[in-house]
Amino acid sequence: MPRFPSYYTPLQKLGALSLTGSAYLVLAFLMLPILVIVPLSFNAEPFFTFTDGMLALDPEAYSLKWYQQILTDDKWLLAIKNSFIIGIFATLIATTLGTLAAIGMSNSDMPFQRLIMAMLLSPMIVPLIITAAGMFFFYTQFNLVGNYLGVIIAHAALGTPFVIITVNAALAGFDYSLVNASLGMGAKPVYTFFKVIMPLIRPGVISGALFAFVTSFDEVVVVLFLAGPEQRTIPRQMFSGLREEINPTILAVATLLVVVSVLLLLTIEYLRARSEKTRLGSTA
Repeated sequence: MPRFPSYYTPLQKLGALSLTGSAYLVLAFLMLPILVIVPLSFNAEPFFTFTDGMLALDPEAYSLKWYQQILTDDKWLLAIKNSFIIGIFATLIATTLGTLAAIGMSNSDMPFQRLIMAMLLSPMIVPLIITAAGMFFFYTQFNLVGNYLGVIIAHAALGTPFVIITVNAALAGFDYSLVNASLGMGAKPVYTFFKVIMPLIRPGVISGALFAFVTSFDEVVVVLFLAGPEQRTIPRQMFSGLREEINPTILAVATLLVVVSVLLLLTIEYLRARSEKTRLGSTA
């Protein structure tokens, strides 16, 4: 039973309980469609529904064979390898570009700052199908369709805005007198960047990198436009699996993606708390 301040009237207590209940309902609305795939991924039968044995909690109704199939199917192994290769390289590019852009945008003397920021964040706003179509026609001119480089560059473009946002937030409480002091004592700009700026904004940079990696790892629309058969990623393999064959292996892959997403979210939350602690410590 939640505790209320002693001065709360019965009506205020009812309002607080209603808000708490609404929050739990919204949480259930968002999470239940995701969590329902977890038990179905252990189904011993090739069905997408709960069998009578599963509902009766019969151990024989559950199996790990769909997880084992991921490790024995060449298509899934290729998709997993491609997702990590494309995600890692796209994250490195997005993190580098996003960090530099955020530091440049933090300069108050920069002209048209708001307009440029809006343009940098436009990949998050423009419908993805339009972005993917534009990339396809643009990348065709440079033979970047149907190869790894084109997909990596496209995913880097989609992940860069997330890095800009997180690094920009980390720079909000940054004390630029430290930079002036370092440069005033004769330090090189590169040395000042890695020894003064980067240690203080590192949590924001890492958070942005994780967001960029997740964006690349989950993206499917751009891959459908730009990738060839050899660049098939996990989301594209899942999309093809739903169209061509009904196989619970997709549920096992989806469950693993949920686990990975939860771990990344916990890491981002830890880094956010650490960044907030660092910011408060620097302003104290």
